[in-house]
Amino acid sequence: MAKEFDRSDLEALLLKRFFYAPSFGPYGGVAGLYDYGPAGCALQSNILNVWKQHFVMEENMLELDCTMLTPYDVLKTSGHVDKFADYMVKDTKNGEIFRADHLVKNVLKKRLAEDDHKKKNKEVLSEETKKEYEEVLEQLDNYDGKGLDELIKKYDIRSDAGNPVSECTLFNLMFETQIGPTGNLKGFLRPETAQGQFLNFKRLLDYNTGAMPFASAQIGKSFRNEISPRQGLLRVREFTMAEIEHFVDPENKKHHRFDEVKDVEIVFYPASNQMEGKGTVTTTVGKAVESGMVNNETLGYFIARIYLFLIKIGIKHEKLRFRQHMANEMAHYACDCWDAEILNSYGWIECVGCADRSAFDLTVHQKRTGEKLVVQEALPEPIIRDRWVIEINKPKFGPAFKKNVRYVQSYFDEMLEDPSISYPKTTKDSEKLWNEEKVLNFKKMLDEGNGSCTIKYLDNEYTITSDMVAVNKITEKINVREYIPNVIEPSFGIGRIFYSLIEHSYWVREGDEQRAVLSFPPCVAPIKCLLTPISHQDEFVPVLKDIASKLRAHNISNRVDDSSNTIGRRYARNDELGIPFGITIDFQTTKDQTVTLRERDSTMQVRDTIDTVVGLVDKLVQGKMEWKDVLANHKAFTTQEV
Repeated sequence: MAKEFDRSDLEALLLKRFFYAPSFGPYGGVAGLYDYGPAGCALQSNILNVWKQHFVMEENMLELDCTMLTPYDVLKTSGHVDKFADYMVKDTKNGEIFRADHLVKNVLKKRLAEDDHKKKNKEVLSEETKKEYEEVLEQLDNYDGKGLDELIKKYDIRSDAGNPVSECTLFNLMFETQIGPTGNLKGFLRPETAQGQFLNFKRLLDYNTGAMPFASAQIGKSFRNEISPRQGLLRVREFTMAEIEHFVDPENKKHHRFDEVKDVEIVFYPASNQMEGKGTVTTTVGKAVESGMVNNETLGYFIARIYLFLIKIGIKHEKLRFRQHMANEMAHYACDCWDAEILNSYGWIECVGCADRSAFDLTVHQKRTGEKLVVQEALPEPIIRDRWVIEINKPKFGPAFKKNVRYVQSYFDEMLEDPSISYPKTTKDSEKLWNEEKVLNFKKMLDEGNGSCTIKYLDNEYTITSDMVAVNKITEKINVREYIPNVIEPSFGIGRIFYSLIEHSYWVREGDEQRAVLSFPPCVAPIKCLLTPISHQDEFVPVLKDIASKLRAHNISNRVDDSSNTIGRRYARNDELGIPFGITIDFQTTKDQTVTLRERDSTMQVRDTIDTVVGLVDKLVQGKMEWKDVLANHKAFTTQEV
């Protein structure tokens, strides 16, 4: 019988083998900050290498590396200053801080777990209460501060110390800083990597010769001042993100490679099912898009590609689902959003977000800066159209109003289609986009007053004449279509994927003694091959060096273990690092240049020449061959691991 998963055992293993450890340990550490050791660095690097191959190389994405320091104005425009926040509560007696939704979730889950444990003796919770708890847990992301306060009051949610907690208050999660010595330029450590990609859109479009659609990609650090990080790598204050911004025509969200993924079968958890307690739906991406459950082909394409990536690196299919954002958690500008959630010992954890962000980001930055973040596309046939415009005669307009001219100008600016757009000073009035209804209303006022009318702005009245402000109908011939692209954004939390992969790969080999194994796929394993001599003999040194050199020539990372431990213990120690293959040098090697090749999970071995075995390892690591293919062509070699 397999040993039941024990998170404390796994965490002890990860610390012992230095995958990662709390930062600043000798000083007591800081919650939510971790250092990655050699094995952890290699594992994360390999995950990112597969990510770059799977997305950046496969999709011809344009890679960026933007600064982590972000000025206040950028994040004010993007909405982060006002909205990038979580609700927190405080223990009213000892002052301990909790993130409100996490506290509610932990308390209700604990009560349900205790109820299951005590069922044999006495049922603690009624069926009705248990159903309520389960429904709340399923819809928890849909609650705002008021809703969380009501839950806390209704279910008597208390702190870990059993004390009452305060009402919810919002806490902005960004790390504030000052750029430069004067303190005049306020900034933040970026909470995501996306804004640098949006602000470089114009350069990226030029680099891509104006062709649409296209995608940019970036891997880098982001920072969030988490309220109460308590879940290891799942809730940290500094983390690695990998984000894609796929820019697409808002009128055509089809994807030219959609047919390649339309038959990929995925577990979906739509918003309607969450609200109604109906559970998940398993269907193909093609059917999900066709039915309208997923908004469009490009969004569906990336959902499928995300799924294939996670499966490739070792996430288990049965512990992976895509959950759709519910109404209250969906960003106001988003057309649709799905989270790839991975099940681990902490529950279902959001590890990848995939959102159709519409044109929000480019639009707000264009309005704020006046820089046109648009695509210009030649039309197959020109469009002829009439439109009404306001044209201000500045030599008459300015002197007429003198110090009040800016107020009168503001009155007319509000007649633009979008008054918040900052046009460059060189833009002619006839080139601006005017709201036709407002312009015609003003024209009516002028006509009724025989070329003169009185306007009111900020409680003051001003007389306007037709020689100051004219209303004209112009005919335009449009040869170029201009639009702000929409953005499909897959956003990967690498630390969460990293930890979930470790849990999915961890198991304990039963035998004379229990031995932990990390069954990483070869493509992400921190070290690909173990080299170990049967004993500590000088005659084995040249052979070890030769094999190591040949493996390096194939870019295969390897590790030598020539310690005095038995072969069995050496294998076990390196199985804890997740090394998938092991080459053993013995006395037979010195006679005929043959070695044994061991596979980590099955512990089976084959024997062949050094060059053949190195070639096999190369093919296995590249995914060109599986272990079953090796066994099909090589007789299993029997040896005893002691």
